[in-house]
Amino acid sequence: MAYDMQLASRVREIFADGPPVLERAMFGGLAFLVAGKIAVAASAQGGLLVRVGAARAEEIVRTTAARPMQMGERIVRGWVHVDAEHVSSRHQLAEWIDVGIDSATSG
Repeated sequence: MAYDMQLASRVREIFADGPPVLERAMFGGLAFLVAGKIAVAASAQGGLLVRVGAARAEEIVRTTAARPMQMGERIVRGWVHVDAEHVSSRHQLAEWIDVGIDSATSG
């Protein structure tokens, strides 16, 4: 399944006001890289994949609508999946992108 092109376009709009970003097709989705690291990706399964860092992942899953990112049967540490309904507004999407940027550019 292809990624959500409308979501990818919305991500681009938000990144237009932020740091330099590279786009790369990865895992059937479209990844947005900041400082050489993936910050977020429009998922092939729908929704947004967000780099949150291993230290924050558990808390984010517990306190938000995000769930652990899964590839096949494997949980990917330091990443979450946010369903499209939870990034439907520009504000919601921008908040998750900020989390991804912070995680990609820290440490």
